[in-house]
Amino acid sequence: MTERSNNWPQFRVGCGYDVHKLAAGRKLILCGVELPYELGLLGHSDADVALLGAAGLGDIGRHFPDTDMQFKDADSMLLLRRVVKLLHEQGWLVNNADVTIMAQQPKLAPYIEQMAVNIAREMRIERSAVNVKATTTEKLGFVGRGEGMASEDVVSIIRG
Repeated sequence: MTERSNNWPQFRVGCGYDVHKLAAGRKLILCGVELPYELGLLGHSDADVALLGAAGLGDIGRHFPDTDMQFKDADSMLLLRRVVKLLHEQGWLVNNADVTIMAQQPKLAPYIEQMAVNIAREMRIERSAVNVKATTTEKLGFVGRGEGMASEDVVSIIRG
């Protein structure tokens, strides 16, 4: 098998999965939207794992280590912006994103549109190229018991 030339059109797909515990005394912010809820997500911060994976650029820990205090409680939209900038520097453009948030509570439906708008803005793509949806786990597992939330996303990128 021969290697592709650099002028061959390239399309890649990445997937990401993230889990955070819910804790008192923290704001609940998902996809740049602050939700009214008595608990927030406990974690250093997060960025888009799927984008980094699709571009072959490692993982979040490599770019935003949890040992580096500059990233503690960082705005995830700011980190997403930095990841997109890194992709652009490598010649990649985001094509689309599909995000699923798993949470038993609160209900996310009223906030989904703004989440998608925020993601599209930071990824520099049309709103129609971003899908955000939410689901419960039917009261099963840590999500169902209200101990935490999880998210899974799939993105595609193309050579710019």
